[in-house]
Formats: sequence, C-alpha cells, structure tokens
Amino acid sequence: MNHEEIYFRDRREAGARLADLLEKYRGQKGVIFALPRGGVPVGKIIADRLRWPLDLLIIRKIGHPYNPEYALGAVSDEGLVVVNPTELKTLDRKWFDQEKERQQLEAKRRRELYLKDRAPVDPKGITAIIVDDGIATGSTMLAAIRALKQKRPARIIAAVPVAPRETAAAMGREVDEFVAVSIPKFFLGAIGAYYEDFSQISDEEVVALLKETD
Repeated sequence: MNHEEIYFRDRREAGARLADLLEKYRGQKGVIFALPRGGVPVGKIIADRLRWPLDLLIIRKIGHPYNPEYALGAVSDEGLVVVNPTELKTLDRKWFDQEKERQQLEAKRRRELYLKDRAPVDPKGITAIIVDDGIATGSTMLAAIRALKQKRPARIIAAVPVAPRETAAAMGREVDEFVAVSIPKFFLGAIGAYYEDFSQISDEEVVALLKETD
C-alpha cells in the first residue's frame, strides 16, 4: 500500500497514473466499468490504455438527510441496495425508502441518457475493472461490486486514484484485487481534497467520452 499523500492535477492525470498500475492487464480480455459521472474520464484513460471496452455501472449514493455528502448507502439502477445497517436504525424508514426510490429513478434516467440503445458489455467469464475518481466511505463502490458479481465475471478489480486506508482494506475483501495510486495514512475527508481541479463532470461530457469509445 502506498501511504504517500499524492495529489492529482485533474481526473485525466489520475487516470493516467492509475493506468500505469493496471498495465499488467493489457493483452487480456476484459472490460472497464466506470462509475459516472466522475469515474468516466478516469475509466476512459484506462480503457484506452488497455484497449478494452468502456461501460458504466450506474450507482447512486444515498446521502444522510442532515449531511448529503455522507453516504449511508447506495442503490443501482436495477434496485440493488447497499446500506450500513447501524445507520439505518437511526433513520426514518419512510424517508429512506423514498430517497432510495428517488435515487434509483435518477440512476435509470442516467442509464437512458448516457447509454441509450448501446448494448451493454457482458463481463461473464472475463476480467472486469470498476473505476471511480476516488472513494471515501466506499458505499457506492460496494454497491457496484455486488451488482457486478451478479453478472459473473471471472475476476473483479476495483481501481481508484485515492482511498482511505480502512475503506481500501474493506474493498480489498470484496474483490480479487484492489488498486489505488494513493492510500494515505490520514485521509483528508473528501476525495476532492486530493485534486487541484475536481470540477463536476456534466452529463454531456459523459456522453461525449462514451461516444469516443464507440
């Protein structure tokens, strides 16, 4: 594990540095699954380097009602939910169910917007790498991993530029390999703290990046 405090100029640089760590997979058969929106520019760099197809896993964070940036859990467009059971006990269940439904609908909207009639890549029997621009609590990545396991790839790798040490260890137990450029000893609390430019990626940018891979 690399405990250095590594910072990135932007997602393109982060993707390039992460791609360096994944070069060993070039020549194998596989697929990159990016988590939109922020994971798409990172995943695009890696897909280009490995010459693998780029696809999406559409996962939406379920934020705390009093602190939306803090992830209680996550839901996929297909309805798979990952949630911290301890946190769930402290919440109004009706609110949680409504928020889960709202986020699932948003995930479905994004799938339609980003992918339209584009056929999904079947990962069954091949290597699948899930990519995001970083993880904090790991709820979104965990939901992505569990959703992908249902599609039965031969091997699942989770790859991010930066992750807290505890989250990295937890993710490592869920996948065949966890890859990160930096796993700082003391996490700064937000992924954006490790980027000079962490501006939001627009829907239009996601669509444009996916078209480049067609």
